[in-house]
Amino acid sequence: MEKIKSELKHIPLSQVQRNPENPRIVFRQEELDQLLTSIQKIGLQVPISVYRDGNDYIIIDGERRWKTYFKLNYPTIPAIIQPKPTELENLILMFNIHGLREQWDVFTIANKLTRIIDLIKSQTGEEPTETELSTETGLTRGILRRCKLIIALPNRFKKIILEELKKPKKDQIFSEDFFLEMEGALKTVKNNVPDSVKNINDVRDVLMKKYENKVINNITDFRKLAKIATAWKNVEYPLTKIQSGLIKAFGDNKVSIDEVYKETVEALLGDKKLNSNAYNFLQRIRRITSEDLEDEDLKETLLEIKRKLDKLFTAN
Repeated sequence: MEKIKSELKHIPLSQVQRNPENPRIVFRQEELDQLLTSIQKIGLQVPISVYRDGNDYIIIDGERRWKTYFKLNYPTIPAIIQPKPTELENLILMFNIHGLREQWDVFTIANKLTRIIDLIKSQTGEEPTETELSTETGLTRGILRRCKLIIALPNRFKKIILEELKKPKKDQIFSEDFFLEMEGALKTVKNNVPDSVKNINDVRDVLMKKYENKVINNITDFRKLAKIATAWKNVEYPLTKIQSGLIKAFGDNKVSIDEVYKETVEALLGDKKLNSNAYNFLQRIRRITSEDLEDEDLKETLLEIKRKLDKLFTAN
């Protein structure tokens, strides 16, 4: 996108309109209240960004600030006026401005990302690569991958996320992070042990029920599903036992992911981690010089390790 010229001026609030393409669809009341207090106390520190469309100004960035000015009944608002963009430029401007300051919720980004992809494809004839999309939008590849998990969800789960986003973050149960952790884990399970997931929506419903009923205590427990699913290649755990463990975790019962993890692969993965740490420690030991041993604390630590090892090997 070409570099565009802009100007700063105060514009009548009555002529400002919201941008119909604004990805942001949820404005939490507590955040609006905080912004209102801030503006009353120290004024508006960042002008809104708009483009002119006939007699009106359409917001590119700053809808919350505009809403707050309206509530305060101010007649004008400071604004950076940009030339009128194309539909694609309009979206990319909004994405890049927020990327430099406050990041949107992932659901908000995902909601418009497919439109950006379609517009780029209509211009170039090809769907943009992840790298190209990252360059255009200013989003990291990690964020883009998280968006794809949300985009792939059936609509009924997207509606749940939208309703949760309207609540203060502390009151959200099935948050974006819940779905991102769950979907990331289920993707790994499907790729490695597909027979353990007969109907993925049924599995989602069971896991949501278990989380709501505190059978699953933390969303990070979903990462253990991925460790279980990949244990057949990482620690050579029997695939049949992995499958039966996952089916148990996905069953409508009171069995937690953590229980299945402990019953199956926890010990093996712990041993692998110990082996890895021991190997890394050995490589570091090999680089120690006589000069390093002049450090009395290091010397005493190494002697303690030696005494422990001598005791272990003597016992065996």
